Amino acid sequence: MSAGEKTMLVKDSNLNKTVYPVLFAISFTHLLNDTLQAIVPAIYPILKENFRLSYMQIGLITFVFQMTASVFQPIVGSYTDRKPAPYSLSFGMGFTLIGLLILSMADSFPIVLLSVAITGFGSAIFHPEASRTAFIASGGKRGMAQSLFQVGGNAGSAIGPLLAALVVAGYGLSAISWFSVLALLGGVILFYLGRWSFEKRKTRGNIAKTADKTLEGLSERKINTSIGILLVLVFSKYIYMVCIGSYYTFFLIDKFGLGIKQSQFYLFICMAAVALGTYAGGPIGDRIGRRQVIWFSILGAAPFALLLPYANLFWTNVLAVMVGLILSSAFSAILVYAQELKPGKEGTIAGLFFGFAFGVAGIGSAALGLLADVTTLDFLFKACSFLPLLGILAVFLPKIKQPRV
Repeated sequence: MSAGEKTMLVKDSNLNKTVYPVLFAISFTHLLNDTLQAIVPAIYPILKENFRLSYMQIGLITFVFQMTASVFQPIVGSYTDRKPAPYSLSFGMGFTLIGLLILSMADSFPIVLLSVAITGFGSAIFHPEASRTAFIASGGKRGMAQSLFQVGGNAGSAIGPLLAALVVAGYGLSAISWFSVLALLGGVILFYLGRWSFEKRKTRGNIAKTADKTLEGLSERKINTSIGILLVLVFSKYIYMVCIGSYYTFFLIDKFGLGIKQSQFYLFICMAAVALGTYAGGPIGDRIGRRQVIWFSILGAAPFALLLPYANLFWTNVLAVMVGLILSSAFSAILVYAQELKPGKEGTIAGLFFGFAFGVAGIGSAALGLLADVTTLDFLFKACSFLPLLGILAVFLPKIKQPRV
């Protein structure tokens, strides 16, 4: 073997190694990003009281945030697939910081909408490139890498309500500005991660396009149909999760007479279960197949979701935890499965699925808020409990080859 061939083998070997420091760093910045963004829905009861908002207006806040993120994420992902932007990650965190600072000074409902729109744009910039960075650092353990990335975000979503209960509920909206230090820390880390990702993509070249042999025997029509099924499953997951994230505190207050802080504590427990369950789907999918994980994680949550609206306070929270644990394992497996269906377009797929998830959640939140206004919160949770049954569609997903780990 020539010296040049040996050099190439060494380079390929290095490219196939899992870079855990990068994975932990990108997961940590995802935690910071989503902690900051989760403060917004966590303070809905405070916003509702301060500005005398209806449930429909609460839904509109989520709609503006989610739609801003939804519209721009696929655009950002597609653009950075073609033209790498090494500092886009830190720019995204910067927009999140600006949005929250405006929210801390908001004195009217339109200013609240403006602040969450800017925060949503920061999310649109962050997620596609951060997901690609996790993909590049995975070393073939794609499910594990995506789960680790996602668990950071879900942990942040759990911490956000806790911070809102401990800080914002006690000191008012202006206390949101105290969290700017978290955004600054995240921006610094993301600056260096962006440089690492940019250099690694130059070294990596077109390896992802030539190395993936996962699609043998699958037509373009079958691939696109599978992408469509995955989007339907994302729809079912995120409509249900936005019901929990946006209206679970109101549901507990309305049904069981809890206070704001106590209801936010139960939301924290539920979101912590989501963070815990998120990690399981990726590594399990790496070993037994992502299709099986997708099947179980959506459909398997159905019995618990169907029982939840009829339970007492103790069992309501137990069932919410079970739904969170099972349902949260879906997205990592779905995203990596979709990326393997479209090799070489990791940013585009990440942008499409994150953007679609955010958009569905935004539209769904407004629609669910309207439904709650014209019916009851109890009816809302009963109606949403049927959504996980859409997991049956996973039976139509094709079996594809995936890297051994």
